[in-house]
Amino acid sequence: MSNTKQILAMLKSRVSGDDEQFYSIALQIAATEARRGHRSTAEDLRTAVDEARAAKLRGVGVAIPFARPRGDLESLIDLKEPKLRIKDVVLHESVNEKLEDLIRQQVKRDWLREHGKTPNRCVLFVGPPGSGKTMTAEALAGELHLPLFVIRLESLITRFMGETASKLRLVFDETLKRRGVYLFDEFDAIGSHRKATNDVAEMRRVLNSFLQLIEQPNATDSVLLGATNHPELLDRALLRRFDAVIEFESPSDEQIRALIEKYLRPLKRPRLAWKKIIEAAAGLSQSEIARASEDAVKTAILDERDTIRTDDVLRRLNDRREMREAFSKVER
Repeated sequence: MSNTKQILAMLKSRVSGDDEQFYSIALQIAATEARRGHRSTAEDLRTAVDEARAAKLRGVGVAIPFARPRGDLESLIDLKEPKLRIKDVVLHESVNEKLEDLIRQQVKRDWLREHGKTPNRCVLFVGPPGSGKTMTAEALAGELHLPLFVIRLESLITRFMGETASKLRLVFDETLKRRGVYLFDEFDAIGSHRKATNDVAEMRRVLNSFLQLIEQPNATDSVLLGATNHPELLDRALLRRFDAVIEFESPSDEQIRALIEKYLRPLKRPRLAWKKIIEAAAGLSQSEIARASEDAVKTAILDERDTIRTDDVLRRLNDRREMREAFSKVER
């Protein structure tokens, strides 16, 4: 039977409306029963939790927004409520396989913990700009029904000694309290190798802090994602800390076509000039291609058409390219 502390913790979680904490305690009790040899009881508890979660998802008519970070964290973390799933991202088969393994371990994390194992949760995304790293991070969060927290490196990294490491600890403390997917985009800004000639002592301390914090036990199993366009800049010690490294590539011609076809549904698309379309989409990111395709669909709907024309797609792809070029001019 469960002890008094567990019962008290379950009651407190119900009062505060923290369903996930309630379920987590119930699964801890299931693990205890399994270790005692009460396999049937443990399985009944796990099934009840799964059914309760499923019933809650079915009963939600309006999406409940995730709680936004507050206080000191407000300037360090941006909340993004995921609208994508893995099926919405067109990726290479090897990338899909690694993501499926990560998702499976996260979904069945309580089963792993019953046997003294923890799910993989620290993953490094590497690849060129526009290869779908950020989009995949959102899709992963959506697949796990978790909020996506994007770490604001411009606020995290400061010129004051010790302040960056202190802020980094705040972020990691949050991962211990609130389960989610935490994305460190442009990760090379804090993960550059410690022997870099342009490095300073403060950034070496920050990297050392990160290496220590990433190894802390994490009861929430929050997913930590690092994403970088420059893996060659990263310190080799990081490779031992990440559970997996997933390499992305720019969308191939086949992926571009598959992505556009996906987002043009359900409208008809007779005889599209795919060669022209693929040439126009070359160099754009998955997100840009998806948005361009959706805009083409909106144009057809407003024109009261049920078919997509080549010009619809080309126009929207060119719009996205012009947007990218405009931003490039501003940066220069």
